[in-house]
Amino acid sequence: MSVAGIVASIIFLIMFVLIVMDKIERQYVTLGCGFAMLVIVFGLILQDANGIWEILNLKTFATPGFWYSKSEAAENGGINWQTIVFIAGMMVMVEGMARVGFFRWLCMKIAKLVKYKTMPLLIAFMIMAAVLSMFIDSITVILFLAAVTIELSQILEFNPVSMIIGEIFCANLGGAATMCGDPPNIIIGTSLGLTFFDFLLNTGLISLISMVLIIYYFYLINRKKYGNAETPDVNKLPDMEQLILDKKGFVLSCFVFGVVVVLLITHATTGITVSTIGVIATVLTLIFAGRNIPQVLLRVDYHTLTFFIGLFVVVGGLEKTGVLEAIAGLIEKISGDNLIFMILIIIWFSAVASAFVDNIPFSATMIPIIETLSTATGLPLETFAWALSIGTDIGGNATPIGASANVVGISVSAKAGHPIGWKEYCKAAVPATVIVLATGSVIIVLRYLI
Repeated sequence: MSVAGIVASIIFLIMFVLIVMDKIERQYVTLGCGFAMLVIVFGLILQDANGIWEILNLKTFATPGFWYSKSEAAENGGINWQTIVFIAGMMVMVEGMARVGFFRWLCMKIAKLVKYKTMPLLIAFMIMAAVLSMFIDSITVILFLAAVTIELSQILEFNPVSMIIGEIFCANLGGAATMCGDPPNIIIGTSLGLTFFDFLLNTGLISLISMVLIIYYFYLINRKKYGNAETPDVNKLPDMEQLILDKKGFVLSCFVFGVVVVLLITHATTGITVSTIGVIATVLTLIFAGRNIPQVLLRVDYHTLTFFIGLFVVVGGLEKTGVLEAIAGLIEKISGDNLIFMILIIIWFSAVASAFVDNIPFSATMIPIIETLSTATGLPLETFAWALSIGTDIGGNATPIGASANVVGISVSAKAGHPIGWKEYCKAAVPATVIVLATGSVIIVLRYLI
């Protein structure tokens, strides 16, 4: 390995360690390491100004394929601005929906439909977490769903911990079903030119089958805890009408959400890229927000956006210095050209790694590796993509720190006086993770390799 490759690897490892330690806010970690990658590796060692511009990838904004492309042209190397623009647009749309009370109203509406019975509520909220996460970032879904679960637990007098764990798991599982559900899938989709329907017809099938198994699993482990629920005091329940904070804004927010869903489902046919969809979501939300525009914009999670930018710079440096190609060669050597074994390595290695480190940087790192493996073996790149998607999305479920949605859900629960320890979380989540990974492994091998 070259000196540049060694230094790039050291910067990458420092970034990962600092993210895991969680002592410094992660956006500062990736931005700092990204800056070090550009200055030290490309500025001082390689003295490659052109390489810096390729990693910054600013020219992509002037490329027609960034905004409209029938072939959904993929971005290779450097900052994936399609991911950044799309996530930013979805964040603005979600904040617009939150402002008018959409999420709390929806949660309470479903709770009312199941007559506030605890076990049906567990199942209903798990399904809702999965369905919402197919279209909205799983972090946002858990943020609101966990908060409502805490509120209902105080009214109905049940322990919300097991329900929140089930919601977290299903949010990540639902997010695995589509391109826009989980950040790793957004990165995989925009980097490899995959569409909403590509994911839905492939990882979506795995998620659907797994969802049935997981609901039954959580029913079994919680049936004694949630099986006997008393009828709630209706006087303690919130008035459904009061949950909607702005009726006109509520209708308009639902309209924007519907437009975005339609655009996502049809974007492979229309040629409208996800970056354009992100811009449309932003523009419509801000137009309808009116004088509430500052409120919506101030609530957007800019820390996550800058985290992605720094991350893409670091991973781009690894790719251009040949580090990721070397890792791909090692995986190919270990598998001994056995394609089934190679795919299983991708799934389970990704899962184990994502259980202990944030699955977002891991998935971004793995994309160039699976591209190299696809070229070397002749196996369709999509097969590697589905393996990576299932591994990272589901593996992140196994521990409290494996995915951002886990951290958010546990934080909400802890603030409400219901801390979720590693032992309690892993006792429920690890077996469920193994069930989904085994299911996904069997389906991928049978469907694509045999």
